[in-house]
Amino acid sequence: MRLCGQELVSRPHASIAIEPHSNFSPRINHQHLSQHNMSSSIKPLVLHAHGTGPNPYKIAAALEFLNLPYEVKLWQFGDAANGVKGPEFLKINENGRVPALEDPNTGVTSWESGAVMNYLLRVYDKENKLGPRGSSEQDRVDFEKWEYFLLSTLGPMMGQVNWFRHYHSSKNEDALQRYEEQAYRCFGVIDAQIKKTGDKFVLPGSTPTAVDLHVYPWVYQHSYAGLSLDSYPSTKKWLENVSALKEIKAAYEKVPKGKEM
Repeated sequence: MRLCGQELVSRPHASIAIEPHSNFSPRINHQHLSQHNMSSSIKPLVLHAHGTGPNPYKIAAALEFLNLPYEVKLWQFGDAANGVKGPEFLKINENGRVPALEDPNTGVTSWESGAVMNYLLRVYDKENKLGPRGSSEQDRVDFEKWEYFLLSTLGPMMGQVNWFRHYHSSKNEDALQRYEEQAYRCFGVIDAQIKKTGDKFVLPGSTPTAVDLHVYPWVYQHSYAGLSLDSYPSTKKWLENVSALKEIKAAYEKVPKGKEM
């Protein structure tokens, strides 16, 4: 199993009730979008995923929020013909990881969840549904710093916890303790931020941003990682709020039903 980007994650909502975009990159693809002002006129994008990896779900959720048609192709781990390290998938992503996204409308292929997310925001989020809260430089920085915090710190620390708890060939309690402590430290950072916003979303406002979509799949799997949110009440409330969003539910229902490769 993959140690950072593709650990097992159970489907949500069983136990829980569960860059702009117009401001961030104002020059990009508004002419293109004028040709596709109805989602029905857009060819389905192709999301390459693994049913148990956290990162594809954030992209599926973004596609749901942006009302974009998409289909899911499910790959296996390893270097078999249908594996992410196999020759066919390596033609799509040289790094052999999911998610990857192919867009027949633009001819663009993207991979790495942060790059995929920002591609969707630049090209398709013309109403700035998921981007920075405003157009100021501070708004953009606030968006990016929390996005990168997840991509560079919280996500990898959670991935290491999962690896040393579930997949490492021999027990290494020192390593597990180290990454548990780092994951909890990250929980504390995100909890303090969510508390500032009234336990709604990571950034102040009445709707989620792509930052919430980045963070959600990793925090959602805290139980699988053997971690607790009991000391992080704002994060626990946030998790319940985001889990209840219909777009999140739709993403978690659709990805596991994708086409097996």
